[in-house]
Amino acid sequence: MTNETPRWLKSSYSGNGGSCVEVAANLATSHGVIPVRDSKNPRGPVLNVPTEAFTTFISAAKAGEFTPT
Repeated sequence: MTNETPRWLKSSYSGNGGSCVEVAANLATSHGVIPVRDSKNPRGPVLNVPTEAFTTFISAAKAGEFTPT
């Protein structure tokens, strides 16, 4: 694994409501994970999601497979 620094990004669809997550997609190839964190707590915990699982999740979300609560 390289010591590449995460480049955190927030969706352009995110408003200023504070309910946002950030991802560091730049680590997908070199580390095999997509780190995800709460944008309100950038020093808080990071969830490292395997790239394949993240891709499956995004595809399902785009296909409308999740019901809003």
